[in-house]
Amino acid sequence: KFVLFLHFQAYEKRFPTCPEIPVFLGSEILHESRSEDGAIHIIERSCKLNVDAPRLLKKARVEYVIFIQKNTVNWRERTLRIEAHNETFANRVVVLETCNYSVHPENEEWTCFEQSASLDIKSFFGFESTVEKIAMKQYTSNIKRGKEVIEHYLKELISQGITFIPRWTPPAACGQKDEKAQAAGAAAAAVPLESGAGGTTKEQTGSSCPPAEAVSPDADKLDADYIERYLGQLTPMQESCLIRLRQWLQETHKGKIPKDEHILRFLRARDFNIDKAREMLCQSLSWRKQYQVDCILQSWRPPALLDEYYTGGWHYQDKDGRPLYILRLGQMDTKGLVKALGEESLLRHVLSINEEGQKRCEENTNVFGRPITSWTCLVDLEGLNMRHLWRPGVKALLRIIEVVEDNYPETLGRLLIVRAPRVFPVLWTLVSPFINENTRQKFLIYSGNNYQGAGGLVDYVDKDVIPDFLGGDCMCTVPEGGLVPKSLYQMEEETENSDHIRLWTENIYHSASVLKGAPHEIVVEILEGESVITWDFDILKGDVVFSLFHSKRAPETRHKEATSPSTSAAEDNTQLIAKSWVLGVDYSPVESPLVCREGESIQGSHVTRWPGFYILQWKMHGPLPSSGTSLPRVDDVLASLQVSSHKCKLIYYYEVLASKDFRGSMSSLESCNSGFSQLSGATTSSSQSQSSSRLSR
Repeated sequence: KFVLFLHFQAYEKRFPTCPEIPVFLGSEILHESRSEDGAIHIIERSCKLNVDAPRLLKKARVEYVIFIQKNTVNWRERTLRIEAHNETFANRVVVLETCNYSVHPENEEWTCFEQSASLDIKSFFGFESTVEKIAMKQYTSNIKRGKEVIEHYLKELISQGITFIPRWTPPAACGQKDEKAQAAGAAAAAVPLESGAGGTTKEQTGSSCPPAEAVSPDADKLDADYIERYLGQLTPMQESCLIRLRQWLQETHKGKIPKDEHILRFLRARDFNIDKAREMLCQSLSWRKQYQVDCILQSWRPPALLDEYYTGGWHYQDKDGRPLYILRLGQMDTKGLVKALGEESLLRHVLSINEEGQKRCEENTNVFGRPITSWTCLVDLEGLNMRHLWRPGVKALLRIIEVVEDNYPETLGRLLIVRAPRVFPVLWTLVSPFINENTRQKFLIYSGNNYQGAGGLVDYVDKDVIPDFLGGDCMCTVPEGGLVPKSLYQMEEETENSDHIRLWTENIYHSASVLKGAPHEIVVEILEGESVITWDFDILKGDVVFSLFHSKRAPETRHKEATSPSTSAAEDNTQLIAKSWVLGVDYSPVESPLVCREGESIQGSHVTRWPGFYILQWKMHGPLPSSGTSLPRVDDVLASLQVSSHKCKLIYYYEVLASKDFRGSMSSLESCNSGFSQLSGATTSSSQSQSSSRLSR
């Protein structure tokens, strides 16, 4: 790495001719002036350029293109401004270009570079489109070539022994009157060069790196081998921010100084804005001290209950060498764990997992000989259902996410979510606002069996590492989980109508009661024919029949009053289809009726064919009327006996999407069978489906 180069002097070496730029045929000075104190130097040149469009120029009887270039060097402010516009064809095409070089306001060893251009084609003999393509091609080529030329002349200056020019000082301070001597004594910005780098970008000028203090020459840079081996690829600006923040910690922080890898995570989380990264890091260091996180791996011993029912564990590594953590969230009884252990124990366990992850990253860095700074998490959602949306459980999850986001930034390299059921979008809606945007971009979600084959897990995890429960050959030791026995609960169990039924999703899921002779109905108005209605509901009590109807008439809403004091105020019963309506005349079925048993979770969708009103109906399931020669079916008799108080209960959610958005929507995820029941005592699963509406359970 080279330091203290002379950008301005290197730029001037391009004139009057530049063999490094073949299209630059030559130049002549039209005007040159200097301010009285020698601080400002202005040169205006006429430049001849050869353009790669011989036939076009020949048709216009032009051998080359003339550009007027004005360079303004301000030695006092240490800036260089280059303005250029075309003289040839100026009445037909207007090309304007501006380049600005300046010293970084907080680090004098860096040069900031900003470039902009505009092209306005008024008319060009019918070749406007061709001229535009040529100009874009030429401009793109010049940007790349310009960096290479500056680097070439910087190296040439070094070979001549010119590595430093003292800063410009006013004539009164130095007692010199000669303008040339003043100009020669002007300062230039110093630029550490790496291969292909000609300065920082405009975005980097907005970085909040603190002013450099007086440090030893070796303290303001990192060894290139060390960076490559332990930190990964860093731009010069990123390296500079890391050094400044580390130096600030060494001077001000009382306690253990984090490793460079740890500091770098916070810088990346805040896009290398050093003020924001410093604030985030200081808060995290204070938190670690308060909760003694540094020694959690030695002090924390998970209870036996977690060893048996917490369905997560480390499992080899992915293809990039990242440690792989597997979490079978769908098989985890989050409600039972929270009730048996409490939120604090779960949080403590998650923190120990994150600390173990950092330790494994360091070990893999040594094993693979390259920086491994994050891990991969594989989440299996088979079995995810309404039980996981229990309000206190979701609240605990949100708190854990918040703590991890604040104190372990940039530790997640990739999150692979497989076998996502249709209830997953609801959970995602709740938790995604608490997840950083950079983290969300690392999520890959697979529904159904899409994770199998090309484009699935094999793209990220070696085939011989894929767990057996996902179709691989590798035996996985992650616990299978299951329901935590209620005898281990430390919290009192709520009654059926308490908070755990209303859930955390009060504004997303609705509860309803279905009475004998009083179905529950909701209406969806469709203005365009090609739309998709999706639904997701759980039968909490009793058996119901679900149907979907279409009507051109707008139904009138009728509410059924609660007849029992035990009926929750949150439950609803709405009837829309008037008794006077005639089936087949006023409304028509668009889906075959589906019998839904107590404990089942139903998800489905319907692609609408016509605009109008679509009515979703749940009515109590009872025995079909028997003919004179047939007896009632045994199943129907049993079903009628199971219905107590002539009332069924359900919770439901629905959504309307444009058909073009449906396939990519979170709501279009295929559903999976639940592994165990959630809100009712019975657990059932079914493979029945309606192909027309893609109903699944």
